[in-house]
Amino acid sequence: MKLITDAAELAELCTRLKSEPYITIDTEFLRDKTYWPQLCLVQVAGANEAVAIDPLVGMDLAPLAALLADPDVVKVFHAARQDVEIFYQLTGTIPHPLFDTQVAAMVCGFGDSVGYETLAGKLAGAKIDKSLRFTDWSNRPLSDKQLHYAISDVTHLRIVYEKLSARLAKSGRSSWLEEEMAILTDPNTYRLSPDEAWQRLKPRSNSPKFLNVLRELASWRESEAQRRNVPRNRILRDEALLEVAALLPQSIADLARSRSVGKSMAEGSLGAVMIEVVARGLARSASDAPILAERLEVPQGRGPLIELLKVLLKLKSESNDVAQKLIANVADLEAIACSDQADVPALKGWRLEVFGDDALALKQGRLALTVANDAIRIIRL
Repeated sequence: MKLITDAAELAELCTRLKSEPYITIDTEFLRDKTYWPQLCLVQVAGANEAVAIDPLVGMDLAPLAALLADPDVVKVFHAARQDVEIFYQLTGTIPHPLFDTQVAAMVCGFGDSVGYETLAGKLAGAKIDKSLRFTDWSNRPLSDKQLHYAISDVTHLRIVYEKLSARLAKSGRSSWLEEEMAILTDPNTYRLSPDEAWQRLKPRSNSPKFLNVLRELASWRESEAQRRNVPRNRILRDEALLEVAALLPQSIADLARSRSVGKSMAEGSLGAVMIEVVARGLARSASDAPILAERLEVPQGRGPLIELLKVLLKLKSESNDVAQKLIANVADLEAIACSDQADVPALKGWRLEVFGDDALALKQGRLALTVANDAIRIIRL
């Protein structure tokens, strides 16, 4: 149970690991009280060693960043998105090449978003003790039990990776995983632009005034949360942003009428700032307003077709041994029911071959579903 707290030791470790074909990585972090995740521990394993790295001692993590960017070493994570976001924020680069065992497991038929505990049990025969899952990883010193728990995640991950890689190679599905990894290695996946923060709120009104003000309010809150490094809702809750954008207050008295803001907040320092932000939004022209994505209106009578597509999706998922969630979601099915040219992942790449072609054939009357021997069967017409 090695804990690295020295920069020279870290550099030596990363030099050794550069000769490995792959390394397994996990992190422990806190985010409940901050905007940016607080990295508390990094666990790394090669073929013959597994260690934990303590980033809280303030040592230079440049050797680790260089290892994560090395194109000759595959970086293996489970449910990589949050870990990758942390490294992207710290170093400005994304670990690559990347292998996410959760996504690979979905490609290999282990179900939707399979957990590490389940996967390690099935593939590595490991029993994971999750009693320390919610421990405060920022407290020092770390106990032997904590280190054992943390490092075990990357040791079992080696076996999980090797077995999933073998399955992918045998099934010829490695290219399927590569499509999914392209999303995880795209910097746009992790960029948090304040100007785009309004989209998280999923507004329903398409009023230009409302949208202009909401964008300004959301951008202000995002910038303030980033500057102060606190969760967004510590500044102002989502429902308050939406309510203020709908009310369009132009004075403290107007703002105080908001149930989500209230008199005390309106008359405090934030109240004056919000009035200024609302004024900026109101000063924008209607042509500057954000454009909401069109909501798909499913025509009356398409409900039964969507249900048939759901049955087909389940059938194709089971017959191809791949998770339903990875092939298509309900929104995809609704879009396909409405248009043969729907711009959805289910009608592109490997998903088109596995499901999309047959979904269109079912819709167009070239394919039917029947029951034989208590199982759904496909009939080509």
